[in-house]
Amino acid sequence: MKELLLGNEAIARGLYEAGCKVVSSYPGTPSTEITEAVAKYKNIYSEWAPNEKVAAEVAIGASFAGARSFTAMKHVGLNVAADPLYTVSYTGVNGGLVFAVADDPGMHSSQNEQDTRRHAMGAKTPVLEPSNSQEALDFTKLAFEISEEYDTPVIVRLSTRVSHSRSIVTLSEPQEQKSKDYIKNPEKFVMMPAMAKKRRVFLEERQKRLIELAESDKFNTVETESTEIGVITSGISYEYAKEALGNKASILKLGMTYPLPEKLLKDFASKVKKLYVAEELDDIIEQHCKALGLSVIGKDVFPKYGEYSQNIIKEAILSEVIVGADSKLSDIPNRPPVLCPGCPHRALFHTLKKEKVFVSGDIGCYTLGALAPLNSLDTCVCMGASVGMLHGYNKANDDKTAAKSAAIIGDSTFIHSGITGLIDIVYNKGNSTVIIADNSITGMTGHQHNPTTGYTLSGDVTAAVDLEALVKSIGIKSVRVIDPNDLTESRKVIHEELNKDEPSVVISRRPCALLKYVKHKTPIVPIIERCNGCRLCMQIGCPAITIIDKKVQINETLCVGCDVCAQLCKRGVLNRENEK
Repeated sequence: MKELLLGNEAIARGLYEAGCKVVSSYPGTPSTEITEAVAKYKNIYSEWAPNEKVAAEVAIGASFAGARSFTAMKHVGLNVAADPLYTVSYTGVNGGLVFAVADDPGMHSSQNEQDTRRHAMGAKTPVLEPSNSQEALDFTKLAFEISEEYDTPVIVRLSTRVSHSRSIVTLSEPQEQKSKDYIKNPEKFVMMPAMAKKRRVFLEERQKRLIELAESDKFNTVETESTEIGVITSGISYEYAKEALGNKASILKLGMTYPLPEKLLKDFASKVKKLYVAEELDDIIEQHCKALGLSVIGKDVFPKYGEYSQNIIKEAILSEVIVGADSKLSDIPNRPPVLCPGCPHRALFHTLKKEKVFVSGDIGCYTLGALAPLNSLDTCVCMGASVGMLHGYNKANDDKTAAKSAAIIGDSTFIHSGITGLIDIVYNKGNSTVIIADNSITGMTGHQHNPTTGYTLSGDVTAAVDLEALVKSIGIKSVRVIDPNDLTESRKVIHEELNKDEPSVVISRRPCALLKYVKHKTPIVPIIERCNGCRLCMQIGCPAITIIDKKVQINETLCVGCDVCAQLCKRGVLNRENEK
């Protein structure tokens, strides 16, 4: 049977067909749909973990128990999971263990553009890199086989385009996989120095065997079309190269991008006069080729950052341009991302702006608070960093800035990695105010449940973390809850907490406006004749509000009747029609 699947859905199908038993992940674009799709296969236990490190540890524990296990994350999520990854590379596995890591060239939804192969090189962990959905499925199954045969975790490296593009996939029946028995073996599974030193030797011996595997045609293909030009490539870059070059170049597509082959590369290079390496992000294949003594052209002509395209490859190699393939950015109307109409974060940022505070920011929908007209976010580095950064900011100023600074962090992000930063504030006698923007869901990645929502990945009712009780348990005495859409009360509470001589937490609680259970009010209907064009209502940057001929207009298809703009208007222009 054939289906048209996203690359992420194909990974999930590969898990099903490979007999994977346990999946634990944390949502992160562009990897999120993998675990969401896995949840549909009832014979696989799947869960959202609090963060990627925990998810990896759950998968590792399941592997040690003898089951095939899996974890998915985006590239920056691997930073969080790096600690267990590097050491499980030493221990090896029992049941097959696979990490899927989705890189984001072009930073469509990420704060940096790192290359997962760098982590793989550090951990000495093999990487398979599919270029389409069929390979995503096939390589997932192959990854489990390699994991068990070579006693290693395996990374399947994806990219935004492979994860989020669809192609036809041939489906197969699932393999029956009996879990292996767990056999007590501290020499293998307990990484204290005496044991780890022996496993370090194993690591190098395994690496030699993996290099031999990298020469195989299990995942590498050679397409001979020309003796003039050769291109070494992998992943989505192969699809671009194939379309851009056609029969004008021979192509070596590498399906295993770490460790890299040697004989295969030398043999391919000997058959062409001019050799290029086309790889997004870092020049890992290129530098390996040069270390082998091969004359290759890579980042000299290809971009060192961002996504590639058919045009980029065709222009670099053939000095030609595909007419109509790319549009000039200057021809595209500017459409920056904005907070949704009725988003509770908008009102909160408006309040913080009025208080004129330094805001240490975090990863989530609320990061958009940095943009005009809210302009209320000063920093954003990584998941959970807002809390620790605020503590450092205030300590650097001898806590004199505490009354004019705050951290903002979402409910899911606080659970992910914000708790430890708050403990640090309490333990080291800080005087910082942390605002938890609790919108009752993991919003930015598409409404996944988290430990505060009371539901599991499968929608089953479970215990919900009580944020008030949690922060009190670690020593925060002053905990206040506000509705951010009540501008007067919110500003009063935040002002009071900022000026307390102790650490405090404000929980800004209102559900995401896009949640299905949220019942909105009727749209605001402006009384146009009262409007004097003061534009106070524009301060919150709501997409439903526009000014036409110096008069306010409300787009009723967007307005959810949150009343925030009505609180700003001094002339009673913004009202509700036919409210009962």
